[in-house]
Amino acid sequence: MKVHLSVHPVMAEYFLIYENPEPYYKEFQAHDNICSLLERLGYKAEFGSGGNLEDSGHHHACGHNLIATSPITAFLTLAGLICSGNIEGRVHLLGTPAEESGGDKIDLLNAGAYRGVDACLMGHPGPLGSGNDGISCPTSPWAGVNALDASVALPLIKRVHGIILHGGEHANIIPEIASMEFYARSDSSQSLQELCARLEGCFNGAALATGCTVDFEWDPMYIELKSNQPLGGALTTNMRAFGSKFVAFSKEGVIGGSTGQGNVMHEIHGIYCSFAIGLDGVEVWPHTPEFAAAAGTKQAFQRGLDCAKGLAATGFQVLTDLKFRDAVPQSHIYDR
Repeated sequence: MKVHLSVHPVMAEYFLIYENPEPYYKEFQAHDNICSLLERLGYKAEFGSGGNLEDSGHHHACGHNLIATSPITAFLTLAGLICSGNIEGRVHLLGTPAEESGGDKIDLLNAGAYRGVDACLMGHPGPLGSGNDGISCPTSPWAGVNALDASVALPLIKRVHGIILHGGEHANIIPEIASMEFYARSDSSQSLQELCARLEGCFNGAALATGCTVDFEWDPMYIELKSNQPLGGALTTNMRAFGSKFVAFSKEGVIGGSTGQGNVMHEIHGIYCSFAIGLDGVEVWPHTPEFAAAAGTKQAFQRGLDCAKGLAATGFQVLTDLKFRDAVPQSHIYDR
């Protein structure tokens, strides 16, 4: 299959989003810029508020400018094929606020944004190479030197990492309130629920031992991925045919981070793929300053375009290959 990408209008958007990072649920510039781009190109943009998350810690340390522009390119390419070839079907581009914190796709799923969708395709930038000491907090929080190890007395259970948000005003004043934020990760939603219960026990025990009280505020739970085999196989074939480096998440694969795409894929047939953005021979992990720098390069943009090719080609198969389309809902789905 030969795919001609709609690139030029997206490149400016890529750098614009990268240079203007915004915190989750406050992605106003990204939202307005993406909607404006689509409307200038003749597409109808329906929206409320929010666009796509930009990591405020290390700016785009998870490459969310790429998560935005790669699917935009795939959407424009596939929409162009539908119009020029008079193909029956529709393609939607769904913007996701708060992709990593706050619920993102879970909120959209609950609000009915995925209603009537037959297949959901997503790509995410990921690490590449080896030989560096780069550490990603979601995948390896126990690796590297953590500056909070000396101040956080919590045993490592599965994967738990956190920070102290507020520990008082001055060293010579006893704090009345302390607040912390912790991430708990596990390989399944059932295991994660068990881990969260154990964490609550740890914090309740600490409160009891010190004569304090403790309150909990839980974000929505991100659940494990369930990849559709025909969609995953088609994407793998397409990406390899285009000569791209590609990670296909199968039932043997494990991803260390979290994504609301897992919640979506429990309701809708879908796939989640990762594309590398770093330099060959250099290990670049998400959620690090090095990854943030790599996410703003022309090479990363090109890698995002490679992913867009695969997504567009796979979406085209869903629309035009009746046998393939019928196989998608009939396929058993498997974890990761």
